[in-house]
Amino acid sequence: MRGILGLDHQSGATIRRVSGRITRLIMLCLICSFPLMQVIRASTASAGSGYPASQADSDYSTIFYNNRDLKIEAYFYKPEGAGPFPLVVYNHGSRAGRERQEVPFRYVADVLKASGYAVLVPERRGYGKSDGQTFTEEVGNDVASKMMRRFREEASDVLAGLDHVRQFHSIDPARVAITHVAIMGWSHGGVVSIIAASERRDFTALVDQAGGALTWSRSPTLRTELPAAARKVGIAALCMGAQNDATTDAVKEVGDAIKSAGSWEKTIIYPPFTPTTNPGNIAPGHLIFSSQGISIWQSDLLSFLRSRLN
Repeated sequence: MRGILGLDHQSGATIRRVSGRITRLIMLCLICSFPLMQVIRASTASAGSGYPASQADSDYSTIFYNNRDLKIEAYFYKPEGAGPFPLVVYNHGSRAGRERQEVPFRYVADVLKASGYAVLVPERRGYGKSDGQTFTEEVGNDVASKMMRRFREEASDVLAGLDHVRQFHSIDPARVAITHVAIMGWSHGGVVSIIAASERRDFTALVDQAGGALTWSRSPTLRTELPAAARKVGIAALCMGAQNDATTDAVKEVGDAIKSAGSWEKTIIYPPFTPTTNPGNIAPGHLIFSSQGISIWQSDLLSFLRSRLN
């Protein structure tokens, strides 16, 4: 006898078996695709926020932003809580030969973050995963116009990063809420910080750690242009160096230029510093601002920032 659908019992059983297999296959596909859908949703959210989902459980977020035609990488550290937070933009030195390594400068960021500061560390053009030529590729041995043009370009990378963070603060203030902004940098990063602060009135305070010290004696252009930029800064500044750096004149003359323009400034020259390691065989005092010397100057840094940002 045929069933109500016109099929015999054997055919109906076959259809039920096939139907059951199809149902189980669909359920298996849904279960397997669930993690993928979660990743897609997280990736879509991160594309809109600027903060990759892959860094969600890290102590910092890796972000990418555009400065004209270049993609720039940066690291963003956010303290615990809802904020708002003062922001410190930290600018690294040149790290010749290791430009393409990603270096989030945790030793600086951890000290600042523990004190309630959000921290932005741009990998300026030619560093980390940022676009552009390295400093050496573009500048070579030129310590005049090419070098200064490169410093100004890197300063524009930093300012574009600050604009990026502020953009997402306005979109998502619970994630990034910033109040006052300080800018600081070591070595080449100190030069970039001074130039950036001279070009826009975005900053409340400046910290110069041996900016230009390794190049100062070889570059009349730097000796002229960096103090000229410092006179345009117009904010409180802390200039720091060590007695056995290549020179202390760089930070002293920058500090004098800032004071001569009417802004508050303090210069601290620390006693000779002996690093544990010095793989680049540079002036040992220059490495006081590496992780090896942070215990010496961190209290001076935090005291200055508290007086200006909090």
